[in-house]
Amino acid sequence: MKSERDRHVAPSPTRTVDAQGLHRTCQYGEAMTEFPIRRMRRLRYHPTLREMLAGVRVSVNELIAPLFVREGRNIHQEIPSMPGQYQYSVDQAMETVRRWSAKGLRAVLLFGIPESKDPTGSGAWDDNAAVQRLSGAIKETMNDMLVITDTCLCEYTDHGHCGYVKKDEKTGDHIIDNDETLKLLSKEALSHAKAGADIVAPSDMMDGRVGAIRKILDENGYENTPIMSYAAKYASAFYGPFRDAAESPPSFGDRKSYQMDASNSNEALREVSLDIEEGADIVMVKPALPYLDIIRLIKDKFGYPVAAYSVSGEFSMVKAAHEKGWLDEKAIIMESLTGIKRAGADIILTYWAKDAARWLSSS
Repeated sequence: MKSERDRHVAPSPTRTVDAQGLHRTCQYGEAMTEFPIRRMRRLRYHPTLREMLAGVRVSVNELIAPLFVREGRNIHQEIPSMPGQYQYSVDQAMETVRRWSAKGLRAVLLFGIPESKDPTGSGAWDDNAAVQRLSGAIKETMNDMLVITDTCLCEYTDHGHCGYVKKDEKTGDHIIDNDETLKLLSKEALSHAKAGADIVAPSDMMDGRVGAIRKILDENGYENTPIMSYAAKYASAFYGPFRDAAESPPSFGDRKSYQMDASNSNEALREVSLDIEEGADIVMVKPALPYLDIIRLIKDKFGYPVAAYSVSGEFSMVKAAHEKGWLDEKAIIMESLTGIKRAGADIILTYWAKDAARWLSSS
């Protein structure tokens, strides 16, 4: 008679040797079917069957379109390093969002470019700044459009860093004052929420920023405003074109003291865990394609909503290759978006959002 322990132990896999001398492992001893009985291509011959069995389908509902808005009027200025992407004044941005909405896009991520910058980035929490005005205008006329605001200081500081810079008394070096930066980011997030932002998205990578933002939002009646945290944001060479778009390159040093090292995956899990504990509702991985493994690690470990940002460098590489006739842009992009979703992303931020919306509607 079997013991209690024996009854709960799964049978060992059966190991067999085929005619070619290759070892086959069959779970739980069931008969294996091999070629020519099993032909995997049978399920690939008919396009309808391929569609039926597709494991992952990209939907326009999962896409977020980044948008750069600046001060002024009637501005519709192409970004040289990102063909087909523009900086807009608020009036032109509104027309653009209306067109995107008509194509089926349902969410935008707003980046602001101020008229003037200062050491603290005070334009970030100016209630009359471009991001705040555009957020309010969109919500007044297109309430079903989800408005997400990038919450960071780099576009607003005259030094281009994502936080408050001070001089280290011991070394004489300029450093980012983490805790002082939290106060400024909190003011910015509150200003965005007051303007009408549906989601605030801190991208600075300061320690404790999610908790600080959650606290100020809750204290001011915005307890239902979600936080989409750039939780695993790597110090990446793929950001190059974005810094032209947002006019935010650092004037000294780099961002490696606060953004993550490309070689580190365990740190990403710790960052995500901390952000979730502090109140993040969605966690983001940025960039997307070079970090698909990180997306999968986070999704498997936490089961939390995961966003992935397909960044400017990914966009510009494909654009350049397409312009030279080396790649099929549509095929590459749809394959890339599928790969990002297959890795575990629930939400994809991409500069191809408007194009993907068109391609998906016509497919």
